This record gives sequence, C-alpha cells and structure tokens, in this order.
Amino acid sequence: MEKTIEIVHLERGFVVIVKPCGVSSGEDGAMPLLRQALAARGEPDELYPVHRLDRETDGLMLFARTKQAAAFFSEEIHAGGFEKIYEARLSGVPKEKEGTLRDLLFHDRQKNKTYVADKQRRGVKEAALYYTVTEESAGCCTVRVRLETGRTHQIRVQFASRGLPLVGDRKYGGPKADRLYLTARELRFTAPDGRMMEFKI
Repeated sequence: MEKTIEIVHLERGFVVIVKPCGVSSGEDGAMPLLRQALAARGEPDELYPVHRLDRETDGLMLFARTKQAAAFFSEEIHAGGFEKIYEARLSGVPKEKEGTLRDLLFHDRQKNKTYVADKQRRGVKEAALYYTVTEESAGCCTVRVRLETGRTHQIRVQFASRGLPLVGDRKYGGPKADRLYLTARELRFTAPDGRMMEFKI
C-alpha cells in the first residue's frame, strides 16, 4: 500500500504534517511525498526539515518552507521553545505512574542503535523525559511522554533499559506487533511572526 502524507496545517512559512509509520523523515521518505502533496495543491515545493521522527514512528512533523523560517525554527529548538508530546505503548507498567527518566545516552551511528552509558565520555549526551501513565490493560500501559531533550531513539531506549520496551520495538527488545507503538501526538511552537501554534492528533 502506497504511503501518503496528511497535511494538517499549511501557510507560507511552514507546513505541519502527519508522517506515517515506515517512512523516513528526510529526502528518501517524507519530503518527496510532501512535495507531491504540495504540487497537487499548486503550492511551491521548497522544504527544509526542522526536526525528525524515527522511520518507525508516526505523528506530527513540522517543515519550514523558506530559509528564513528554517533559521527561525532552528533557533527556537536550540532555545528549548519547541515542545513535542508522544504517546507510547509499553510492554509492562512502571512502578511509578508518573515521573522523570534521566540517562546518559550514546548513539552508535554504524549500528543505528542507542545505548545507556554509565559515565560521561565522548559522544555521550544527557537525556531526560517526563511520562504519565494514562491507561493500563493486559499487563501493558499507555504513557504520555514529554521530552526535555531530543536524542536519537530516546523514548525507546530509556524505557527499554528499565525493562519496559515499547510494543512492536524489536530493536530494543519489545514484543512483536504490527507496528512500533510510538506516535508524536502534540506539537507546540512559536511561528516566525510570534503566534503560538499548537497541534494535536
């Protein structure tokens, strides 16, 4: 089945989409699909990636449509003014129904896998997230996750390292499923003209 991009919001400086599972965030996935969708609307297809989602993760993504907007959003992210909320399905239930997870993470680019490190060294970065359990069933649970940092595979490895791998996440020891149960549900940011933008799916 051919993958398609859903456009949630479109204006001159940026576009917000829903990226499907199994599609990369870049030039070999979401961007050409989005260009096709824009062309079908008679819109210019100039795009600049602002952030990324794992190939296996679906949900809300923001793309800039001008160099000026791309530069603005880059500064916003660096300043911490960009908020993403995820929903994940865990193969277990944390002892605490809400809390903050903090780790040192190292991403191995060759293996495309992230590991928890025991001490600070070259390539190791601090990672933190806040979670709340929103639903429990059949020994699993759904959590709402707010990232404080945006490390590669962060949500997946932080929960997996605590014996709670995500459902469908075979890379980090999760049980087999039809997909990886991780979705970017909410996106909040400031537009270049100062408006506060908020999107939910």
